[in-house]
Amino acid sequence: MEVDNLSRQVEEIEALKSIYTEELTIDSEITRSYTIRIEENKKEVLLYVTLPEDYPSSSPPKFELSAPWMDRQTKTNLHKTLHEIYLDNVGETVIFQWVEMIREVLQTVCKVEKKIEVTEPKVDSLDLTTIEINCPEITHGEIIADRKSIFQGHAAEVHSIDDVKAVLNKLKQNRKILNATHNMYAYRIERKTAKGTNVLQDCDDDGEAHAGGRMLHLLQVLNQKNTLVVVSR
Repeated sequence: MEVDNLSRQVEEIEALKSIYTEELTIDSEITRSYTIRIEENKKEVLLYVTLPEDYPSSSPPKFELSAPWMDRQTKTNLHKTLHEIYLDNVGETVIFQWVEMIREVLQTVCKVEKKIEVTEPKVDSLDLTTIEINCPEITHGEIIADRKSIFQGHAAEVHSIDDVKAVLNKLKQNRKILNATHNMYAYRIERKTAKGTNVLQDCDDDGEAHAGGRMLHLLQVLNQKNTLVVVSR
């Protein structure tokens, strides 16, 4: 079965390379990791996939999405949709379907933005059910009071999405942080690939308009890597 999985993975990647000649990057042949760039109307999503040994026979590709401009609800719905595509096609290769679904979402978002003014997205609470694994050390900044608001910054060195989730969940264990009006954050993670390095980055406003995007921009200006910053208000 493992040999069959490997041959089917090879066939799938060859097909994807022929379809997405410019958009697909081989990050590592050893770990079978790839990046596919999907772009529509100047909006971009990076899909990072790693193929486990039992894909496609009994498990899906491991994947991450990078789209700093996308609001949390849209991103959550997109994750759910990709999982549903796999569940509807267990035993079959699904990356092409994933890419085209992401493209469809991009096209829908762009059409909506052309018709209506952008409004603040509905923000759900962070998923506290995520299991913490080896939570990185967190540095807490001084509390700052400004115009009747209180702010506190937090930072951690992160090397994966799991690290980001672990830090966010650890912070939420503090009742004051959990009950804060806003907990906006941004992160940048350097990823080494066969062709060099790229950066996985994202942010979340948590209802504070443009705050996450500005934090991410500052990390970019400072060229910070493997860094997560959180500001509680």
